[in-house]
Amino acid sequence: MLKGKKALVTGASRGIGRAIAIKFAENGAIVGINYFKDDEGARKTLNSVKEYGEGILIKGDVGDFEEAGKIVRKFVDFAGNIDIVVNNAGIYIRKNFEEIDEKQWDETLRVNLKGSFNICKHAIPYMNEGGKIIFISSQLAFKGSSHGADYAASKAGLLGLMRSLAIELASKKINVNAIAPGTIDTDIIAGYSKEEREERKRQIPLKRIGKPEDVASVALFLASDLANYITGEVILVTGGLYIR
Repeated sequence: MLKGKKALVTGASRGIGRAIAIKFAENGAIVGINYFKDDEGARKTLNSVKEYGEGILIKGDVGDFEEAGKIVRKFVDFAGNIDIVVNNAGIYIRKNFEEIDEKQWDETLRVNLKGSFNICKHAIPYMNEGGKIIFISSQLAFKGSSHGADYAASKAGLLGLMRSLAIELASKKINVNAIAPGTIDTDIIAGYSKEEREERKRQIPLKRIGKPEDVASVALFLASDLANYITGEVILVTGGLYIR
């Protein structure tokens, strides 16, 4: 589905980002694997990607404007251009509003929201007609959160950025969409007890916690030509936990 396409995936050393990078490689894409700190995790992603095709590790902080530019340029030097951007990099520190201080608020928005702006700002000049931009948001962008107002706000902000870019880039035939995952089995829920996991399963209509691959499959669709007439949309991947 993505044969010969060049895809840059941020935050791809683990979880949803890793699953997307691997899924893209399985379907023929050349993959840029961006990450910030987890060298070992990034190498695991690269090894999996190389089972199917070409990939490159690109270490860097998306929240820093100049560093984001270096991330994009390194991938372009490797691949030649960019067809697909997946803005997945993000942080989530579980605290209620009373506990969130200014430093945490600023850092969450710097990485989650400004990081996506930074990557898009540098990447779009290298994208041609038929390009795809995908933002990984969250169901909390709609629901809010009692333990992550900063995270929910950053993910809601991504949707405003996504919709604006969808309108602006339509004339260039670049599609821009978002995915809003629900409870997915990643590091974010690693601290759940067995009882908490079972309670969450009971709340989800499909009666299971999502897998990173569930999100990756939707990203594959949005990155492919099958989604050429879809732009400015949000697809929820929640197992029915949040239906709007």
